[in-house]
Amino acid sequence: MEPSKAPELFLKPYNPAEREPEILDAWEKSGYGNPDTCERAGVVDPSKGTYSIVLPPPNVTGTLHMGHAAMLAIEDILIRYHRMRGYKTLWVPGTDSAALATQSKVETEIYKKEKKTRHDLGREELMRRIDAFVEESRATIVNQTKKMGSSLDWSRYAYTMDERRYAAVVEAFVRMYDAGLIYRGDRIVNWDPKLQTAVSDDEIEYVEQKDPFYHFQYGPFVIGTVRPETKFGDKYVVMHPDDQRYKEYAHGQKIDLEWINGPITATIIKDEAADMEFGSGVMTITPAHSAIDFEIAQRHHLDAERVIDDRGILLPIAGAFEGQHIKKARAAIVDKLRAKGLVVKVDEDYTHNVATNSRGGGIIEPQIKLQWFIGVNKAVRFPDGKMATLKERMRESVEDGAINILPEHFEKIYYHWIDNLRDWCISRQIWFGHRIPAWFKDGEIRVGAESPGEGWTQDEDTLDTWFSSGLWTFSTLGWPEETEDLKVYHPTSVLETGYDILFFWVARMILMSMFLLGEAPFKNVYLHGLVRDGQGRKMSKSLGNIIDPLDMVAKYGADATRLSLIIGAAPGNDLKLSEDKVRGYKNFANKLWNIARFVLEHYDQHLVQVRLAQGDDELIDESMKVATSVSHHIDTFRLDLAADTAYHFVWDRFAAEILEESKPIFRGDDQAAIASRQYAIHKILDTSLRLLHPFMPFVTEAIWRELPTKERDLLMVAKWPV
Repeated sequence: MEPSKAPELFLKPYNPAEREPEILDAWEKSGYGNPDTCERAGVVDPSKGTYSIVLPPPNVTGTLHMGHAAMLAIEDILIRYHRMRGYKTLWVPGTDSAALATQSKVETEIYKKEKKTRHDLGREELMRRIDAFVEESRATIVNQTKKMGSSLDWSRYAYTMDERRYAAVVEAFVRMYDAGLIYRGDRIVNWDPKLQTAVSDDEIEYVEQKDPFYHFQYGPFVIGTVRPETKFGDKYVVMHPDDQRYKEYAHGQKIDLEWINGPITATIIKDEAADMEFGSGVMTITPAHSAIDFEIAQRHHLDAERVIDDRGILLPIAGAFEGQHIKKARAAIVDKLRAKGLVVKVDEDYTHNVATNSRGGGIIEPQIKLQWFIGVNKAVRFPDGKMATLKERMRESVEDGAINILPEHFEKIYYHWIDNLRDWCISRQIWFGHRIPAWFKDGEIRVGAESPGEGWTQDEDTLDTWFSSGLWTFSTLGWPEETEDLKVYHPTSVLETGYDILFFWVARMILMSMFLLGEAPFKNVYLHGLVRDGQGRKMSKSLGNIIDPLDMVAKYGADATRLSLIIGAAPGNDLKLSEDKVRGYKNFANKLWNIARFVLEHYDQHLVQVRLAQGDDELIDESMKVATSVSHHIDTFRLDLAADTAYHFVWDRFAAEILEESKPIFRGDDQAAIASRQYAIHKILDTSLRLLHPFMPFVTEAIWRELPTKERDLLMVAKWPV
């Protein structure tokens, strides 16, 4: 019995740079990323049902980073596994406009090159330039996504700013406005003086900073602040109603005192927002420039006078300091208070968090502005007929098990965030984005995609990017139309993303889907951790420790890059990643390649019936037990354990023991024993390739193509071993 010779390509080491492009091309030409194609080809098992994921859309103007790469690897594993198991599997691709970040980026480049602002160019010209920039960048991120081996259905590609998504945005806005959830009013917002726009709480990034902390004498009280420039309008002094130190003071009591610009009359306010443990337990409030202070003022119907304008300039209330920028005025204000004997002490190195706009870097200056909001505490009727607030339905969807958050401890964080959720400011003073479908005329407001008629003017503002992103699970499936995709694939099976945007995006999608469709947008939320460097530090340009996934793909292959992001990465835990780790999994790809060469060199493809020798059937059973274990780990979202189990079986058991034990058999002359072992190791290789395919799709597909017998031309649609 003559064994077959392994194909000549196995004489060379596995070269991912050569093989990955051709395999990627074969996958795309097959059309198997499309569940409809799979169904026509008989790949789908009707008894299994559907499995769907919508890709968290990367910024269309960005480039792939390790967080994206981890996300793509995790989702592709889930998709490939369920496709092989016979589910009607859909993975919808898309990109996000990230309007605030994109406009900021384009405006910055224009100013650098031409010294022009958006107002110099005009809205139409700026939009033309942004569109050109987006189109050029879109191709880059799509190509990078494909290089990771992502088996997305590109025929269903969506972009948050395309026509179908625009129709969804308008429909959502109109329905929520008609229900009274969307309203326009003057409320405190996060104002970015740099970009001249409001930003949502979700876009705030807190940066640790050291500043002097000032203790001032405010009448009989000592108050503390890092921002003396806001204190011109402070005429309310707040204390906790249970603070026994101040029981002699009554709520509403007036006191006269000396302050920055002379004598003032202050009012005592008793409110539980005062922290008895912090400082003196007493604070003054600036309602026009602090969210907490604004809420206190709202509760007690207090005045809210602005101290700082939209550019960070002090207003007339500042007296002699009017017209000065708050940064420059701070020291002079303190000097004036010191001259009056009102500076008690100064803590020079006080560490605190400063709110910045994550999309543009500007320091946030809270302001009371006329903006559009979604009211989260207003009770409305949902599609299922139930009356409730958005906050109540957002909490309920997780509490009643409609949505399962993994890891479980994030549920408590989610509930805490929901309980403290404020009305969502959805309007932005930028030009790139979905323009608010509201029209004004003589004090009247109407909403809709089209102008109501002559004399009506459309709102200049655009919607928060998170508004359109909140519709993502169903707008990508054709909503507001009742499409077949929407009926078949929604709610989606999994929403997978980093734990750092659990509240930014996940909660917004739950909010939108519960109100507009009356159902949860997904059944499971799988949260992965952050990818850090080998020392556990956050990757940053300043530290010079950024590992570029595309560099890793170029050097070691997509399979090695993917596996390095999965093994050791338990759900919700941060992952330490070094180039050495990626290099190690490149060695594993080579090991698998060499295993295949050995097996094919010792395999007779003419074998029809084989009587398995004692022990060989047990080896095959052992590989199937490994398959059961890998399946269980994937089903319970422990992809790290699934990959680790398959990895160690193939390297430590199959290669190091089973194949080594096979060599003496093949050197012998017992033809029955040889045939039995040939069959056994070929069967184990077949099983191993299937198990590893979701994790290492390229090298497993490359080997699969060379197998003499197989049920499908492509491993991506071969059956999962059960």
